[in-house]
Amino acid sequence: MDITVGIIGAGSFGMTMARLAAANSNVIVYSRNTDKVDSINNQHQLGGIALPPNVTATSNLPGMAKNCKLIMPVIPAASMRVLFEQVGKFLNPSHFVIHATKGLDYDPDRKISKDNVFTMSQVIDQCSSVVRIGCVSGPNLAKEILEEQPTATVVASEYDEVIDIGRKVLASSKFFVFGSHEIYGIELAGALKNVFAIGSGLLAGIGLGKNIQSLMLTRGLQEMIKLGEALGASKEPFLGSAGIGDLIATATSTNSRNYRFGVLIAQGKTIEEAKVVVEEVAEGVHTLKVVRALAKEMKMSLPICEFIYQIVYNNYPMSKALDKLMFYPSTTDVEFL
Repeated sequence: MDITVGIIGAGSFGMTMARLAAANSNVIVYSRNTDKVDSINNQHQLGGIALPPNVTATSNLPGMAKNCKLIMPVIPAASMRVLFEQVGKFLNPSHFVIHATKGLDYDPDRKISKDNVFTMSQVIDQCSSVVRIGCVSGPNLAKEILEEQPTATVVASEYDEVIDIGRKVLASSKFFVFGSHEIYGIELAGALKNVFAIGSGLLAGIGLGKNIQSLMLTRGLQEMIKLGEALGASKEPFLGSAGIGDLIATATSTNSRNYRFGVLIAQGKTIEEAKVVVEEVAEGVHTLKVVRALAKEMKMSLPICEFIYQIVYNNYPMSKALDKLMFYPSTTDVEFL
């Protein structure tokens, strides 16, 4: 394919996206870390992930923007605004941007409200002149993709040409790409499911099994849809690959950072200790804080989110949370259809 893809971010999922894109196009990876740049360029690997020769790396951000028509940021949500305040000046309306970040943007120094919480595509729009913006989201655990196990993802955008270029760059016999115009709901689903992946890890961390885990995820999906609709999203994205599909993968796999974080918290680790063990960012830790603030602002009852928040941030006893949730006053099974 006659296009060069720029991957911003040299974490495990950034390298996974680079491997996928390299099957269809040339790839330039941007990293500020010169050791990582050297490893990619000279050893054709990073962190044990082998990379083909058509993946190169640079620490020159303007040069990457100039040479790449499609930019794919794969970085923590907290870094997206800072990044695009830098790279935005080197981008123009001819660029495509498809991010792979499952989190929400907020100012930690301001009170969180629905007026100052943004999805990653909204941040990119605010900080650049790029028009053709999309996201990629789905049950996409990096380790399984690197092992070439089959899976699918969703490229979401308001623009068909963004979905088309996402398919051409990422699709393979083992990686199917769906398309969706519901980008806001897709982004919210990708962010919110991390909260319940932490919750699932909390249950596993105290030795509980699949019955209660399945119940928590089912009720958690309802809370995701309830909050998503209150924020203006439709329910459909939550019921597809980027919603329930990603929720199942992230909330049941030891390859999931958010799940592992929950396990560690249940085992008595502090937030900071768990972050060190998990190594890369568990986005659900920050999203949990946002969800709780939004629920309070909009006077919404999200009991599972609330108990996960209290356990993670306030050391609320797991046993008490479980007792209260088991007898939470609701006799209706499905409430969101």
